[in-house]
Amino acid sequence: MLSSSLMLRRFCCFCASASSSSSPAPASSRTLPSTKKRLVFLGSPQVSASVLDSLFNASSAPDSLFEIAAIVTQPPSGRDRGRKVMPSPVAQHAVERGFPSELIFTPAKAGEESFLSSFKVLEPELCITAAYGNILPTKFLKLPSMGTVNIHPSLLPLYRGQLLCRGLCRKGLQQDGVRETGVSLAYTVRQLDAGPVIACEKVEIDDYIKAPELLELLFARGSKLLIRELPSIFDGSAKAKALAQDESKATLAPKITPEESWLSFDQDAIILHNKVRAFAGWPGTRAKVSVLDPKSGQHNIIELKIITTRVYGNNESQSGQTDDIFFAKGSLIFPCGGTALEVLEIQLPGKKVVNAAAFWNGLRGQKLRKNNLQYAVARMPKELLVNISRYMFLDHLWRLINQGMLAARIKQWGESSLNIDSKTWGNDT
Repeated sequence: MLSSSLMLRRFCCFCASASSSSSPAPASSRTLPSTKKRLVFLGSPQVSASVLDSLFNASSAPDSLFEIAAIVTQPPSGRDRGRKVMPSPVAQHAVERGFPSELIFTPAKAGEESFLSSFKVLEPELCITAAYGNILPTKFLKLPSMGTVNIHPSLLPLYRGQLLCRGLCRKGLQQDGVRETGVSLAYTVRQLDAGPVIACEKVEIDDYIKAPELLELLFARGSKLLIRELPSIFDGSAKAKALAQDESKATLAPKITPEESWLSFDQDAIILHNKVRAFAGWPGTRAKVSVLDPKSGQHNIIELKIITTRVYGNNESQSGQTDDIFFAKGSLIFPCGGTALEVLEIQLPGKKVVNAAAFWNGLRGQKLRKNNLQYAVARMPKELLVNISRYMFLDHLWRLINQGMLAARIKQWGESSLNIDSKTWGNDT
């Protein structure tokens, strides 16, 4: 890390060059860089990069009230299929915009002393966070003189926490089936997403928007809301009008685990459709189906990633068994819970996303059927699954003992794994 004095000189040079590169303003209306507020941005994913882009554009305006003094983001990490270590989207975008890499901080934790000492030299006046992905300790929150303001993709106090907000989308889209959400600007306090709300904006949700698109929309609206409210934040009037949150209405966005990605087709179609929307991107939604060959009678179990769905609107009774998956008007139809789910796009492991028609044509006359055992297991509590696994192991071990096969099996495993001659083991007992 550069020394504090050198870092500060580079910051001043960047601010001066940024001001000179923008279109010149009349001398009477031109604002000197030294009078601008020093703003620090904290964010990491692509939705945060779009917020940073709005701040870059606003800061380069002739009448801008602020300049970007530094950027704080997550450290480089493995991304994409190859797990290549790459900077965060925010860091990449900042470098592309010509922001000095020396002023891009990537601490593992925002409470690191080395980071805080360098950060303090910049004398930040306002911090803006947007999906930064790290908890800010009290010693950090004390540094900016005007405080820290967060762009949160919900109508606080609803759906606090869990950025990148998959939990918000899960509860909002899947469990609650909400038709309206929004974005909030709130001061950051030590308690998670519990600070006074400066402003909020409502956003209507249609029946087909997925989590990634919803988050992109919310942060885009949040960027505009922030730019509109920055003057009041700088002059202090925002603190006077900010409203405390009603703790009795506060909800937490639940965490999501990969194990929850399996679809259970004994549930209603609207629940499954909303889950596909909420889990889009990561971790996605999966299902296992049986592929039946009517000529040979053989069947295979395959795993599908369900990409795009809608609720099947045809009320006519279907032919065949309720476990049969059929094809109609370009979609796969999964009977479920007395209703039916229409699957428009799917993905096989290691393959590209294809539409349902292309997948159906690739079956070449083979039939699809739901894999009911998978759905039953998917609905079992984890504790029950653990107990079942233990029982099956003990039952198998007991059968081997009763059949006098245990010693023979141990001998067989030892020879194969250790390459020991059979004479070493002696006779079976």
